[in-house]
Amino acid sequence: MSVVLVLQARGLGDLLTAVPALRALRRARPDDRIVLAAPHRLRPIVDLITSVDAMVPTAEGGSLRWDGPAPDLAVNLHGPDTESIVELIKTDARRILTYGNPAFPELPGPQWEADMHLVDRWCHLLEFDGVDADRRNLGLVPPVATTSHRDAVVVHIGAGAPARRWPPDRFAAVIRHQSVLGREVVITGDEFEREIALGIAARAGLPPHRVLAGEQNLIELAATVAEASLVLCGDTGVAHLATAFGTRTVQLFGPTPPSRGGPPPHLLGRHDVLWAGQVGDPDAGSTDAGLLRIGVSEVIGAVDAQLGKHTWAGAGSERPRAYRRVG
Repeated sequence: MSVVLVLQARGLGDLLTAVPALRALRRARPDDRIVLAAPHRLRPIVDLITSVDAMVPTAEGGSLRWDGPAPDLAVNLHGPDTESIVELIKTDARRILTYGNPAFPELPGPQWEADMHLVDRWCHLLEFDGVDADRRNLGLVPPVATTSHRDAVVVHIGAGAPARRWPPDRFAAVIRHQSVLGREVVITGDEFEREIALGIAARAGLPPHRVLAGEQNLIELAATVAEASLVLCGDTGVAHLATAFGTRTVQLFGPTPPSRGGPPPHLLGRHDVLWAGQVGDPDAGSTDAGLLRIGVSEVIGAVDAQLGKHTWAGAGSERPRAYRRVG
């Protein structure tokens, strides 16, 4: 049995945007053993993709320890950087599929385009190799929740960097509005964001037991997102989870434009994406100036509108629309 090794050693959102590419690879090579090299913490989500036979844990930077036989094909869904290509070369793969890098002229590949949507990017790489890929094939089967929060409004305060986190007092104002309307709200985030989440809950008058940040593992968080009536979040992996489960969202983008990592345009009936049109440093240490231009009233209006659709509109009544410029 031939082995296909796929490297995607980034975060949750990057993994989920690679799902159509992984499924295309599965269809194209049904008899091969597909091994995904990815961070160990993502294993529960990898299990939901159902297109991967095995997983090799990696460091988030892409460092790979490969003890298996030389792969027939190594696919680089990590990026065009020299380090990831070197890691795949060290496996002695018979063939490597990657975006082009001038340091490796012997490896043919398409040119990297920084402004390409992440889903398109990985599908385009496979299409360069003659593999058809369906960009709409993003869905995951929801995991079973151990503790149910069905139909709650999930406010995910988490972000990979402070630049992408909307201010806590604004999250609190939106939560307070939802509570006044009688809607159940829970706050999610990781263990490092729990104190921020508790502060937001205190400002909003939300009891501490509604703060799930730091108390859920990844599969429990995924189940909460899948059961939610709506997820309010920034540019983060949870937004991609909601897209995969078909959960409605209001997403607050900045400093990276949603055209690179937001919900694909054909899904914008279920997702309202707000951004100010201002590009900045996604890894900066303070909230992006463009993200600050998204106001509380605009977010409350978007949340109420999406929840109105959830209550009254049939799926057939929704039409795709563009990302919404605000601020």
